[in-house]
Order: sequence, then C-alpha cells, then structure tokens
Amino acid sequence: MKRINPTFVIMFFLLFAFSSKSQDAVRTLTNIQAGDYYIIDSIVVTGNKVTRLHIMLRELQYTENDTIRKEYLNNFITKSRENLLNTSLFNFVTIDYAVKENKKITLKINVVERWYTWPYPLFEIADRNFNVWLEEEDLSRTNYGFFLVRENFRGRKEVLKILVKLGYEEEYGFLYRIPYLNKNQKSGLNIGFSHSREHEIPYTELNNKPVFHKEEKHYSSVDYSAQVYYTYRYGIYSTHFLQLYYNNTKISDSLLAISNEYLYNNKTSREYLSLTYMYKRDCRDSKAYPLKGYYFDISLTHDGLGIVNDNKMDLTYIISSFRKYFNLSKRFYFANSLTAKISGDGYQPYYMQRALGYGNDFVRSYEYYVVDGQHFALYKSNFKFELLPPKIHKFNFIKTEKFNTIHYAFYLNIFGDAAYVWDEQYKYSNSFSNSILYGGGIGLDFVTYYDKVFRLEYSINKLGESAVFLHFVAPI
Repeated sequence: MKRINPTFVIMFFLLFAFSSKSQDAVRTLTNIQAGDYYIIDSIVVTGNKVTRLHIMLRELQYTENDTIRKEYLNNFITKSRENLLNTSLFNFVTIDYAVKENKKITLKINVVERWYTWPYPLFEIADRNFNVWLEEEDLSRTNYGFFLVRENFRGRKEVLKILVKLGYEEEYGFLYRIPYLNKNQKSGLNIGFSHSREHEIPYTELNNKPVFHKEEKHYSSVDYSAQVYYTYRYGIYSTHFLQLYYNNTKISDSLLAISNEYLYNNKTSREYLSLTYMYKRDCRDSKAYPLKGYYFDISLTHDGLGIVNDNKMDLTYIISSFRKYFNLSKRFYFANSLTAKISGDGYQPYYMQRALGYGNDFVRSYEYYVVDGQHFALYKSNFKFELLPPKIHKFNFIKTEKFNTIHYAFYLNIFGDAAYVWDEQYKYSNSFSNSILYGGGIGLDFVTYYDKVFRLEYSINKLGESAVFLHFVAPI
C-alpha cells in the first residue's frame, strides 16, 4: 500500500482549521437607527463573596456606557453567561436586565461561587486509562498522597497547587498561576516545578503495547523539571502562550543495559531546555462538555536550546487541534475534531515519542494500545442525543449553596474515530503504525457540576475486538 505523506495531511488540516471565522465581539456599533439600541447604564453583580468584580467584568463582551443593538442583547447575555461559567469559578450564573429611561438598561448578574480550597487526599490509578488498570489486575498500580489546591486565590482567578504523590509513581510539585499581571488584564504568568521518581517505566513497545522495566530497590527513572510561561489574552476568546521549560532525566544503569534508545546515545542522563509558543482560540459554550462553538490551538516546540548540557538535543515539532460543535436541532448535536502532530527530522529518544494512547489522543476502541511515532493525525466524530435535558436539584439538608444545588444531564452517543501514525523507529514491532486505524461504538455520558463528566462506552475496532470502556472527560 502506498505510504501517506504526513506533511501533506497536516498542512491540509491546518488550512482547514484556519479557515474558520475568529473575530471577537465588536464593542462599537455604527449606523444605529433611532430606537433599536440600548445603553448599558450600570452593571450590578451579586453573589461574588470572594471573586473580585474586575475579574467578572473581564468576561463580558460589553461594559458600562457601551451601546448595544436590541437584536444583539439576548446573544450578549447568553455569551457572557457562558464566559463566566467557563472561568470555572462559579456553579451557576444568571444574567437579567431592567430597562430604564432614555434607552438605558441595568444589567443584573448573580453568581453562585464554587468551593475554592481543596485539601484532599489523593488516590488515583497510575495507568493511561481506567480499563488498562483493570486489565493489569494489580492494585499496587495506584498513587496516593495529598493535593492542596487553592483556586481563585485572592479572588483574582489565581491558582496555587501543591502536590505530594506516593505509591506507584512518586511526585512532588508546585504551581502558581497568575492570569493577570496588569490593570488591562491581558498579561499573565505561570511558574512551577516538579520532581518525580519511578520504579517501573515503559522503555519500548511490542505488539502495540508498552514494555516495562521495573526495579524493586532502586528507581528506574528520576526527573526534575521547571517551567515558566507568559500568557497574553486579548479580547475574550484568544490567548497566546510562551513557555520556557527545563528538564533533567536520569535513568538506572540496568535500564540502559537493555535499551540505549530511551535517552539516546548510550546516556544515563539528559538535560535540556525547550521553548514553546502556543496560540489558542476557544469559542465553546462549555469547556467541560461543549455542545456548540469551536476550539482551535496550535503549538510550536523546540527541544534543545544549546544552553545547558543537552547532549545535542535538537527536536522541533508542531501539534494542533481543531474541534467543531453543532446544535442540529432541539436535542440533537454533532461534534468532530482533528488533532495532528508533525516532527522535524532527527532521531527521537523513546521517552519523547508520544502519538496515540495518551491523554485524550486515542481512537476509541484502542484504549488498551499505544501507537507511538514521529507524526500522527487523529479524527473523532460524535453524534449525540440529549436523553435527559439539564436538570437542577437542591439538597435542602446541605446548608452551603456551594454544594447543595447540582445540575446534571444525560446524553446518548454514536461515535466513529480514525487515525494514522507515521513511525520509522518502531514500525517492525508495532503493526498499528503506518496503517489506518478506525473504530466506533455507542455511549452514555453523565454530566454534572464542578465540571464532572462520566462516560460509559461500548466500542469495536478494526480487528473486531470490542469492550466496554469508562472515561472521565468529554470525548471531544
């Protein structure tokens, strides 16, 4: 079969993604006819006991003294409500208005804030997904510890995270996110570092599954990393990121003895700096479980800046994703997405190869497999029916409004995915690379408050293998 050129596919994909409209709402109006407009005289906000007012006003498409056409008012209220909910600061948001004299209106915004401090014990599976963990039948493949998270720190949408993770994977981390550094609320800064140690790590692949190396008394891998990145958010829906990342990885001599490809060039350590630029455009109605709108991102990363002892690390790659969501009718929806990665020339050590099987980048029905390679293209599609429209239920025995009122909904899905991975380094031991993968099935999604999603899916792949899978994020 003739090989597919990855560059052609990725460039076609990027052209398709950039063809979408991407304009923020315009605040100024021209050619306004008498009587067809309102002037926003004042904005009254209630319920924000922690969140600063300027953080909320930042998410509105219009502000005080702006003029808005009457025909745009309902859309403005809908989009502003969605924007406030997408900050993940509030469980509920309502927006209303009152008409005054001289075509002036008062906007009334009421919010129910979330619980922002989460000092909770950590217990999680250590495998790529829940089904892989069940297949291993090894309860030791779990992590435990504690996770201290302070969201909306100082009421300014800042995030403070402290992680202590023990068990199968050992990790210690710190992150501080400042979304806005100045009064115009456009520039932000993120800083963080982490230290991890693992007794068991995958070092190669065989039959489309990772092969692990384990040491009982010593660590197979020890990692140190740090990052700082600058964000620039203009308007409401577009954000630029510039990240400087430091990584230092050391592996055991016994791992080197069985694989000189893990870090490359017969080395037991690798230290390097990388620089990433990313652009993100997010116009979805909901980040947790979108039904309308679109999302686009593209990032360019170069690993190895020649500043630290990077052992001639020199790798450049581009990753991009485009997702589109349609409301077909009152209770029917359709969504599809394209995700792609293309790497520059040069050898890639194993621990830097990531294609399908990680995070949300996989063809549904192939959850048990990993397909690594230098380039990939992944297409997902989802047709869904709103089985139970969003409902609100209040538990009167719970006193705090942060927990006593929940929303929930159920969606029935039919889906189909396809992908192609280009691989030159492991193609002889992995039959899924350099071939078209496809799968499909049906599923049931449960969506509730605090951005929680539970998906139960039955799917079948091109080999005729079928299974029931459980996931905890939106499919697209």
